[in-house]
Amino acid sequence: MSHIVEIKTEIRDEAAVQLACGRLGLPAATRGTFQLYSAEATGLGIELPDWVYPVVADTETGQLQFDNFEGRWGKQEHLDAFLQAYAVERASQEARRRGHTVSEQPLK
Repeated sequence: MSHIVEIKTEIRDEAAVQLACGRLGLPAATRGTFQLYSAEATGLGIELPDWVYPVVADTETGQLQFDNFEGRWGKQEHLDAFLQAYAVERASQEARRRGHTVSEQPLK
């Protein structure tokens, strides 16, 4: 019998955002109001490689706002890599806070 697991990452921790940006070699996220294609978004602006507009994290709601025009203005894999890096950093922070030791072994 198989089991389906669905994980939804909410971006709520600014320190973990900054660590994720550093892990991926991205510029530090900045707080402000950012222009997307036809709207503005306020929060932490994250500059992903080759994206026309920033990804904006609202740390109050945990939601992201972005416009990549169905992949034409930014590749989904860059956003996926950021979300994975954020999840690793956030989980590591929480584990250390609870007194656990954290180690990583990247897989192919």
